[in-house]
Amino acid sequence: MKDIEIEIQVKIGSSATLRTFLEKNAKFVSENRQIDEYFTPAHEDFTKVRPIAEWFRIRDERGAFSVNYKNWHSDDKGIGQYADEFETTVGDKATMRKILLALDFKPLITVDKTRKKYLFEDYEIAFDTVVGLGDFVEIEYKGSKTVDPKATTDGMIAFLRGLDCGSIEVNNGGYPMLLLFPENAHFIKVA
Repeated sequence: MKDIEIEIQVKIGSSATLRTFLEKNAKFVSENRQIDEYFTPAHEDFTKVRPIAEWFRIRDERGAFSVNYKNWHSDDKGIGQYADEFETTVGDKATMRKILLALDFKPLITVDKTRKKYLFEDYEIAFDTVVGLGDFVEIEYKGSKTVDPKATTDGMIAFLRGLDCGSIEVNNGGYPMLLLFPENAHFIKVA
């Protein structure tokens, strides 16, 4: 679905169970280091809202650069259901950064992670190891059909439950939120 992202980011009790399942049943996609620098416009500080709903970043993934803006929409429990997402490649990261600073965007935090991705049916499943935070699992809907965001995120959680991955805690603020405001970590236990 263009310009819409449906995903969950979780900590699970047993990642070994999920890894074994994916190694047997999924297609390995890639393993890469991603360095994401997050910004906020000076006139509208994204960090004033909890959980933070809007993010703007520049990503460096093996020397390929992109910019991304997300605006999250949450359910009544505060779990992000989907995000409006706009992303494009950038030829020169340093120049893009200069443009943002000239427009009075303020750097917030850099997230450095290693991501190992698999594709299983309509899900892209990633194991993320984030410097300063540890290990997470991210599941993103990659199907081409228009789907209900809540039913889809519920299906992702049911998928993990079905594999008996133990406890499941949804990280509802994203990695930059956890690094910027660890005292306000916003995990929602769903299993």
